[in-house]
Amino acid sequence: MIKYNPKVWLSIIFHSYSRQVMKLLMPALVFLTIYSALVCYLILDVFRLHEQEFHSTIAMHSLLGIVLGLFLVFRTNSAYDRWWEGRKLWGSMVNNTRNLAHKMAAFLDRGDQINRNWYAAMIPNFVVAVKDHLRDDADVKYFANTEDDVISRLEKWDHLPNGVSAVLYERTNQLYLRNVITGDHLFLVDKELKEFSDILGACERIKNTPIPYSYSMYVKKFIFIYLITLPFGFVTTSGYTTIPIVLLIAFVLLSIELIAEEIEDPFGKDVNDLPTDELSAKIRDNVQEILLR
Repeated sequence: MIKYNPKVWLSIIFHSYSRQVMKLLMPALVFLTIYSALVCYLILDVFRLHEQEFHSTIAMHSLLGIVLGLFLVFRTNSAYDRWWEGRKLWGSMVNNTRNLAHKMAAFLDRGDQINRNWYAAMIPNFVVAVKDHLRDDADVKYFANTEDDVISRLEKWDHLPNGVSAVLYERTNQLYLRNVITGDHLFLVDKELKEFSDILGACERIKNTPIPYSYSMYVKKFIFIYLITLPFGFVTTSGYTTIPIVLLIAFVLLSIELIAEEIEDPFGKDVNDLPTDELSAKIRDNVQEILLR
């Protein structure tokens, strides 16, 4: 995620933040430049329709522009809601890991380094598993300080975060059965362990439930039809100035749609996606500080 100062206007205005957006935007702008120039040339220089009864008007595009604007506002709001909900879920993940680490640090004896080291490794490993699972790249090779027998067990799981959650529950229950922690302790810890599954499920809901296809399809169709017919609305009144006018309008409309596409899946590796790598590293540092200090 890009960190910036919103008060510095000039650096923001002239900053091209996303190569991916520009890579998708530039071919469309080049095509519209050639297309608009061709329309202007045919109407003004070949058929010379501006000297006859043909008169262009922007009335239709003004009306369609209002409808299209409403569509795009809803589109970007929906995408941002998904991004912001993802950020709140990862904020809950940070808080939950700290709470669980604090509780285990209080419940376990200071001399019990085996269990303290185990939780200091496995709590952050759950976060890493969730992060990579949401990127379709979950693998135990990304786990740190994990026992070989735990690794061999987790390798059998297709859904790695569920496997880590099961191992955490099992270890905590074993501590209760061996009287390392009490029943009250087990009850208190259960809240955080349950929250892990709730956060995972909510993140999966965002990832696996895209914007409805019909809505996304028709927004793209409306933008395409609007831009393709736009030169005809300006050509007889604006002449070859139609070309930069069409480019400016296309830049605005296409950029809004591409930005919405970029942020609607907040768990990837795009520049505007959530900083899950940084959050995972922060969680690991915090948990280890709490349990091993």
